[in-house]
Amino acid sequence: MKMNFKIFLSLAMLIVVVSSCKKLDRPVLGDYPKDANPPGGPLNFYAAFDGSTTNPLMNAVDSIKATFPSVNPLTSTTGISGKAVMGVEGKALYYPATNDFNKATSFSIAFWLKNVAQAGRTEFLFSLVDDSYGWHHSAAFVLVEGQTATKTTMKFGLMDQWLEGTFQKPLFDGSWHQIVYSYDQSTSKMSYFFDGAPVDAMTPTQTDVKSNGGPRGAIDFSKAYSLILGGWNKHAGAQGPGDDWIKNYSGAMDQFRLYKKALSASEVAALYASKR
Repeated sequence: MKMNFKIFLSLAMLIVVVSSCKKLDRPVLGDYPKDANPPGGPLNFYAAFDGSTTNPLMNAVDSIKATFPSVNPLTSTTGISGKAVMGVEGKALYYPATNDFNKATSFSIAFWLKNVAQAGRTEFLFSLVDDSYGWHHSAAFVLVEGQTATKTTMKFGLMDQWLEGTFQKPLFDGSWHQIVYSYDQSTSKMSYFFDGAPVDAMTPTQTDVKSNGGPRGAIDFSKAYSLILGGWNKHAGAQGPGDDWIKNYSGAMDQFRLYKKALSASEVAALYASKR
């Protein structure tokens, strides 16, 4: 009898453990692209926009830590690889976190764009929201204006500095193009890549990152807390200016990545070759 009781007790405990484990299972996310990246590796955020569900949040999930956007009003379209998102007037994607990208001291931002030039329209591509910066409430953002089929005026707002000048590339000719920004704290330089190749002849106002007149060195994104894609702060309900000239990005965007390192020329070329 004692032996039977022990067996019964052991089986009961096993059932409880199995039941508890089932309660801890994560909900099924479905298939979404995953980049090879070790835990804590340099790739901190990756949205491929390849989801095919009826849930727009799931379709734009980041695949590094399964960070979902809290708002995704953008539409789905054909991408450079799989699917992409298409800009919607006055709207933008909002992610409440960028995993641990705010710990970056050097960084790279990589993505693909497809759009046509729109004269007189100032479009914002993304924003890393940070309320430390009074007017713009953003630690990093990019705006484009004066677009033509062969060049555009590009301004990268980095903390309290504007890196700006003419970008002599056909970014808005209606075809898919890859663009990568790579900042190296050891040189305090911003490098630009277009379709897998370094962009030469950039001016110091576009490349030299400064603080109090000297080389900035390590970037401090520690107070940045969210990410906006396809627009600027006002398009996703975040703090920031609401002027009428501030427009969302109107074209298609695909394969958005944030790295906690400065990518090398060979690493960028490999991304481009694989349409990633």
